[in-house]
Amino acid sequence: MKLSTSLNGVTYRFTGIPDVLAKANEPKSADRMQGIAAESASERVAAKVVLSELTVGDLTENPTVPYEDDEVTRVNWEGLNQPGYQAKRNMTIGELREWVLDRRTTPDELKRSGRCFTGEVAAGVAKIMTSMDLVYGASKIHYTTHCNTEIGQPGTLSVRAQPNSTTDDPETIVLGAMEAISYGNGDACLGINPVNDDAANTKRIADALFEFMVRYEIPTQIVVLSHVTTQMEAVRRGAPLSMIFQSIAGTQAANDDFGVNRALLEEAYELVKQQGICQGANLLYFETGQGSEVSIGRDHGIDEMTLEARTYGFGRFFRPFMVNNVTGFIGPETIYDGKELIRASLEDHFMGKLLGLPMGMAPCWTNHTSITMDDQQQATMLLAVAGATYYIGIPVADDVMLAYQDTSYHDNATLREMLGRTPAPEFHRWMMSRELMDERGVLTERAGDGSIFLK
Repeated sequence: MKLSTSLNGVTYRFTGIPDVLAKANEPKSADRMQGIAAESASERVAAKVVLSELTVGDLTENPTVPYEDDEVTRVNWEGLNQPGYQAKRNMTIGELREWVLDRRTTPDELKRSGRCFTGEVAAGVAKIMTSMDLVYGASKIHYTTHCNTEIGQPGTLSVRAQPNSTTDDPETIVLGAMEAISYGNGDACLGINPVNDDAANTKRIADALFEFMVRYEIPTQIVVLSHVTTQMEAVRRGAPLSMIFQSIAGTQAANDDFGVNRALLEEAYELVKQQGICQGANLLYFETGQGSEVSIGRDHGIDEMTLEARTYGFGRFFRPFMVNNVTGFIGPETIYDGKELIRASLEDHFMGKLLGLPMGMAPCWTNHTSITMDDQQQATMLLAVAGATYYIGIPVADDVMLAYQDTSYHDNATLREMLGRTPAPEFHRWMMSRELMDERGVLTERAGDGSIFLK
């Protein structure tokens, strides 16, 4: 491998693949905090040049965290389609970028390549792409998944309705779900973040949502985002969960801190398949975001973007129904401002799609950052053009329980109307039957009034 190049009479040498990947990254606060970022724009360009000349094989066979030391590395490798990988092994990262962006490369070809690459490869190609490259490349890839309903079909835009409660009050949560549904939010799922992580509380919330869903014959999924082991215990007690959720990360050390590993996720899948309220084959829901490993000191000196891509290679193995990215949620130590948020969100969406995942996006922020609503909305619109599978929907864009900002019910309806998108087919038909939405996916005058469920 060649790990040096000369620009304008200056020779830049890199110590290895992790160094090249880190210094080729666009500016990120976590990389600066770790002391691994490029020291100048020229060094960044030099790293991109070196990276573009490395091969798919170089990045795959020299993982940033050794195979024998890390389960995430092993799952990335074991999730590969070997004939597909071998066919692209000698392609340079620059050539891979050209192949992805070539208009002759069809969506079907890109979908078939979803198990040809590890996270390091996905990160490598994304680092040498412009923002428009990331939008265009991702827009060519669509993955349809099935739990109770199907999401991800071309021309659709789904939403996870998130009417959280600061007290985990089931009545408050259901009232919030009524408003969400009346705005056309909730076709991806009704997903609640509980305050208290215990099985009885998880079951109580799920029971209330399930009763609401059944009473009005709403075609969707239910998930309560307690820890995976808590949800498993709730399912064993009869909780009507449609799928099981868990946050995951890009190193085994970070996943250990999260209390999750491959064996546990496989056990969770089998449990919800047998005892959950679900019909399809995609039964897990993962949440990720650049910087989680750095924030807990489990990064191994690897840049946050590469670790995020490794997370996708890990998640891909379990064929999830949903994946959503919350880059921006942690704070300024990982994503400092709006420019970093927009770039990181576009990177994450593309990398997840390239690796075969149904990517939902939550370009969000907390109040101790310098990110603004304008930054967040710009990211949201770009990601919608790029073909994000779904967004989060929260009342007036402000989550009262988690204390962060994300897309509102109104934002999601506006995105659908602007881009001519509809909800998932089953949910869309249900909305039309209730005279809440027309055939184009546009809300009617009747929409937005959650009290219709109380009359």
